[in-house]
Amino acid sequence: MAQVYKTDLLEDALREMCSKLEGVQGAVIVSIEGFVVASYSPRDSDMDEGGPTSSPQVAAMAATLIALGERTLSRLAQGDMLRLLIEGSDGGMLVVPANQRASVAVMVDREAKMGLVLYALQQSSRKISAILEGGSN
Repeated sequence: MAQVYKTDLLEDALREMCSKLEGVQGAVIVSIEGFVVASYSPRDSDMDEGGPTSSPQVAAMAATLIALGERTLSRLAQGDMLRLLIEGSDGGMLVVPANQRASVAVMVDREAKMGLVLYALQQSSRKISAILEGGSN
């Protein structure tokens, strides 16, 4: 039986999520330190080519936004962060925590249906959390 590594399982989870959605430019699992744990981008995306939406840049920006969001919620006594959404005229980014050490960020274009993306992202983050914690489901 072939050995399956966690990174492969994480990338499969991202691929599965992205394949169900329209308008996704890419997805990345980011550590709280801002490092890429795993990533996936459709063929026509520049997420892995060093462009403005490359995986390391998305991971670093997502980690910065998460830290700022958590600090803001803490300061305002609003509890733990459940999700983060930044929407621009040409697209946006959604971030959902997977566990205490990692989050899942998805870059979308303006054609993406945010409600569907958020639902799929929340479902996938639970699966990703299980993989990160040692399981595979």
